[in-house]
Amino acid sequence: MAKKRKKFLARMQAKLFFVTVAFTVLFIALIVRILYINEKDGKRYEKIVLAQQSYDSIEIPFRRGDILDRNGTQLATSEKVYNLIIEPKNILQSDKIKEATTAALKKYFSLTDDQINEALKDSGSLYKKMLKKLTYDQIKDFKDFTTEHAKDEAKDVRGVWFEDEYERYYPYDSLACHAIGFTVSGNVGQGGIEGYYNDELNGTNGREYGYLTQDMTLERTTKPPINGYNVVSTIDANAQNIVEKKINAFMKETGAKNVSVLVMDPNTAEVIAMANSNSYNLNEPYEDSAIAYQFEANDEGGSVENQIKALSEEERLDHLNQAWRNFIISDGFEPGSTYKTFTIAGAMEDGVLKGDETFFCGGQLDVADWTIKCHNHQGHGQVSVENALTQSCNVALMQIAQAEGRKTFAKYQDEFGFGNITHVDLSGEASGLVYSEDKLNPVELATSSFGQGLTVTMMQIGTAFCSVINGGNYYEPHLVKQIVDENGGVINNIEPTILRKTVSPETSAFMCKALEEVVSNGTARKAQVEGYTIGGKTGTAEKLPRGNGKYLLSFIGFAPVENPQVVVYVTVDEPHVEDQASSGLGTIIAHSVFEELLPYMNIYQTNAENKSVGEDVGDETATPIFEGAVPSEQLSEDLNITTETTEGTEGTEGETTTEAGEEGAAGNEGGAEGETGAGDGG
Repeated sequence: MAKKRKKFLARMQAKLFFVTVAFTVLFIALIVRILYINEKDGKRYEKIVLAQQSYDSIEIPFRRGDILDRNGTQLATSEKVYNLIIEPKNILQSDKIKEATTAALKKYFSLTDDQINEALKDSGSLYKKMLKKLTYDQIKDFKDFTTEHAKDEAKDVRGVWFEDEYERYYPYDSLACHAIGFTVSGNVGQGGIEGYYNDELNGTNGREYGYLTQDMTLERTTKPPINGYNVVSTIDANAQNIVEKKINAFMKETGAKNVSVLVMDPNTAEVIAMANSNSYNLNEPYEDSAIAYQFEANDEGGSVENQIKALSEEERLDHLNQAWRNFIISDGFEPGSTYKTFTIAGAMEDGVLKGDETFFCGGQLDVADWTIKCHNHQGHGQVSVENALTQSCNVALMQIAQAEGRKTFAKYQDEFGFGNITHVDLSGEASGLVYSEDKLNPVELATSSFGQGLTVTMMQIGTAFCSVINGGNYYEPHLVKQIVDENGGVINNIEPTILRKTVSPETSAFMCKALEEVVSNGTARKAQVEGYTIGGKTGTAEKLPRGNGKYLLSFIGFAPVENPQVVVYVTVDEPHVEDQASSGLGTIIAHSVFEELLPYMNIYQTNAENKSVGEDVGDETATPIFEGAVPSEQLSEDLNITTETTEGTEGTEGETTTEAGEEGAAGNEGGAEGETGAGDGG
């Protein structure tokens, strides 16, 4: 009897349809979910999968970004080098392969049998580093051999390849060394731009994962590295070279403990050049040559080389830190008469001065219970506000400060940034030491007016001076103007930032005219350059202990007066001349820099009447300013040291500013004790 055939009922068809639809929806949802997970976490899961397999992992280094000058010139770059890698496991597959590979290694890399056999002892390894940091020229012949003879002579050469690496290189050796800084192993920036912009310059390493398949084939998956960004600095390599050339010429001809020069754009506070006489080779920052300037051959210690060899590791590091230290931002010193610029500018701005006042200088002034002398002990007689700056009259400045009072003086001390870091984009900046308002007693107020008893850094003076001559805009100083990627795409434009107004355009115009008179007819005539209008101010400060005949000389100037485009600030620490105080060497060096720098910067001549360099009208000198003895304890109690500590990059210039500036801040005490106080003539 035939079986009864079952009917495919409509109800069953519906169930099948719904099941099919449900599975289809679930399948589509699964696909969508997989695509979502792959998009969101694909890379993470890929690493997990790779981690579960038998593999060798090779790190692919990123390329650290270049440091460029403002015109695109490479100041620091990373050059590719190659490590020779062998794979013992693959080389030992057969005697034929071993023989051919060994012969090639000996021929092209001068390796010995012993070296090769030692490396092959780890027979299961797929990674053995044989040689490091080879140049392309050193590997080229081998690569050509394996490429051109892959089917004949080189067919049995196996398990040899090259691992890329980068080595930091500075094309101009010591040029702008303190501004650029250097790197140590691991792409760690030390000092300068290298240290401050370390994160931007560094990228992210890539990685190559190799694993063996079931048929023992080596497969590789590569995660490419992300290279670091390039940093475009405000430094002009040619201007920097001019400055360093002038410093080197002076050091060779005359010499000094240190000479530093800072060149800035007054309209942006960009640093165009920054140099110290104690330069070092960025490619060899740890070599003896970096610290040799700190030693002199003598009968006791012998030659400089022997003295350096006798140093302990700790002593050597101390000397290296001193060599790497950037005086321009890290060292505080008494500014002397360059500070008079800010005393007068503040008084003008606050309405204490109108500009038509006159002051009588009889060579000294009684302040509280003490007599404080002018650098000109015979006195300047009747002087105007402009002449107070031109003749650098201490007595007139003290009278101006008295008229201001402690509150106004302290206000502009703060407005011009003294006692505070400038936040320039470099590590290890000092804040200097100043009297707070409540500690500006009559004597402290008087001596501060002409730059004694307080300390500053060159960066502070340079930045504040820019604001005085540019119409009153206090810009944040900086050494970097752009961050760009390796293809030139702009990541970050660092625009000039105005932090505050210090003076009005009217006060600025008055100061420019007065500073021009200082160079045309005053204490800085040696700074004149044929065809150019230049303004500026000199400074001379006697160092502690007073009466030792050691001085720090300075000059800060700008050009052209009608439209300031460049500021040059020079300090000369203990020049090797018999009469340091009246040598005017800061002004002379500034003249030599201006003479070559202005034409290079395409700054046109605007002063046809100026044909030659003039002689200073009474060279400034630093002379005893206190009559009698002032108890140092009184000034110690009155002094409130304002400090800010900034940490420099490890191994470089960082230090607490208290230490950096203590000597200068104590200057009032030394002078007050009658030990030939640091009266400033300039």
